[in-house]
Amino acid sequence: MTHPLRLGVNIDHVATIRNARGGDHPDPVRAAEIVAQVGGDGITAHLREDRRHIRDEDLARIQDATDLPLNLEMAATPEMLTIALRHKPHAACIVPEKREERTTEGGLDAAGLHNTLVPIVDQLRDANIRVSLFIEADQRQLETAIRLGVPVVEFHTGEYAHAILDGDTERTAKELRRITDMSALAAKNGIEPHAGHGLTFDNVQPIAAIPQLAELNIGHYLIGEAVFTGLEGAIRRMRDLMDEAR
Repeated sequence: MTHPLRLGVNIDHVATIRNARGGDHPDPVRAAEIVAQVGGDGITAHLREDRRHIRDEDLARIQDATDLPLNLEMAATPEMLTIALRHKPHAACIVPEKREERTTEGGLDAAGLHNTLVPIVDQLRDANIRVSLFIEADQRQLETAIRLGVPVVEFHTGEYAHAILDGDTERTAKELRRITDMSALAAKNGIEPHAGHGLTFDNVQPIAAIPQLAELNIGHYLIGEAVFTGLEGAIRRMRDLMDEAR
């Protein structure tokens, strides 16, 4: 059965451009308002330890600006847990984070961090925040998510995107099959599967066609395209491609 596919727009890199000058333009809140106006389904924002893009004060402003659900990407740290409990976003997606990385380089090792994640997941759940884990499409990681009782996993699609860029059709097919199989397994176990990272106009449709996926989170590419076509146009084009795939 094919379900509707939501588009969550990550607005981090509007804040990256703002922070390059240290001022207040362009404002990520304005981006959130545009997402809402053109029919986006949610806003994703990653509050990093070093505050390289989204800042603490942006979170409340984004929540106040639209009625769209906010998906807060966060590291599994006491500081980020405290912030999440203070702001109470609709969802919190726990992601791996290394200070020196340019962007998230892979999925969270949920299996290796199981004992660290248990109290964080429990406290977020108790605050009625929908918990998600950003993981590789890997059975061991998914089994950990099942044990932790999270309602959502987001599968890292970066390796799939890299395989396409490298022109490696065999690896592309392997990565797509992995994501497809794990999405089906997640759904079978009552977990809602999402996907994201490195998705573009050129590679989104095979992912969007996976019937169990409920949401794609896309950011950097849309903000980059917005430089040339405007954010509204970029979001509408992505939405059309996703709908065509379904």
